[in-house]
Amino acid sequence: MLPECVLIYDLSQWSRCLEQERKLILNTDSWEVKRQGDNPQKPLAYDAEYSDEELNSIYRFGTQGIIYLCDVLRPHLQRPTVRSHALTVEEQVLIALRFFASGSFFEVIADSIGVTKSTVGCVVHSVARALSSLLNEYVKFPENEEENLQNKKQVFSIAGMPNTIGVIDCTHFHIQDPREREWEFVNRKGRHSINVQLIGNADLRIINCVVRWPGSVHDSQILRESHIYHRFQQNTPDGIILGDSGYPLLRWLMTPFATVTSNSQQNFNYAHTSIRGTIERINGILKWRFACLNYIRVEPKEACNIICACIVLHNIAQKRRVPMDEDDIPLPEGLIEAPQPHQTDEPAGRAVKRAMVNLYFS
Repeated sequence: MLPECVLIYDLSQWSRCLEQERKLILNTDSWEVKRQGDNPQKPLAYDAEYSDEELNSIYRFGTQGIIYLCDVLRPHLQRPTVRSHALTVEEQVLIALRFFASGSFFEVIADSIGVTKSTVGCVVHSVARALSSLLNEYVKFPENEEENLQNKKQVFSIAGMPNTIGVIDCTHFHIQDPREREWEFVNRKGRHSINVQLIGNADLRIINCVVRWPGSVHDSQILRESHIYHRFQQNTPDGIILGDSGYPLLRWLMTPFATVTSNSQQNFNYAHTSIRGTIERINGILKWRFACLNYIRVEPKEACNIICACIVLHNIAQKRRVPMDEDDIPLPEGLIEAPQPHQTDEPAGRAVKRAMVNLYFS
């Protein structure tokens, strides 16, 4: 399945950005950035003096993970220049990772490593665009029957929900007040945001995303306008997706019972809620791992690129089993749903749901 996002490809700012860095001297053997003179700034490096634990804390990746990212992004970030002040791929990746992980102001990051604010901004947006271009490679549904079956087994082991390949939900990413069409981005809590649709699996990876809608748009509309909705309506997938009551009941999308009238329906709802906690946990990990997502201080188009970049990085981190401090990750909030507009259930969806309840939860 193809992720959906807004991508910006304009690297012309790089030439202007690099012209401002004439006073920088880069020691590329150690990836250390210095200003002209005798006062070296904090090194932008990963070498023997830094443990993987320290690197994970600063960049969210250890040595091997950073090397992997540099290799993946090199074709996108390598600059065809012989100027002594051109940033290496390694430096660009580390600057961007520091921003993604900390969410600090560009000025703070610039001062800590001895470059200018404009350089940090150019680097962050360039790396974000490069990572966004890799969405199709890192954000996708299981590619073969074996992967799909393994995914279903993982979900079933959580609460006994059969034939489930993922969980869908939308989450809001707070952004600064946009300069244009500001009112479209105000969500139901009165904050400006991008409303992002995510589908996640039991391995806490994101297998589909839609990153392009302002905060005022409802979750169900995002689904109905998405590529995955039209694809699955035409060709039913090998498995089902779970969603909350804000979504319509479809033959491939199961929602909970709004009114419970039997023990079997109660059992179904319990399993449904338990597994839906997976997507809440993914949201929590994503925003903990990349603190920049808690408040994105750029215009909506650039914000979409940053969100997409962090989704790609999240999946890479999950695949590489990058360790997390479980105590620091916020627990999913109780699944108390906000009032939702009425959704029209599909007759085929009701039939599938009834069969599931009779076979597995009675």
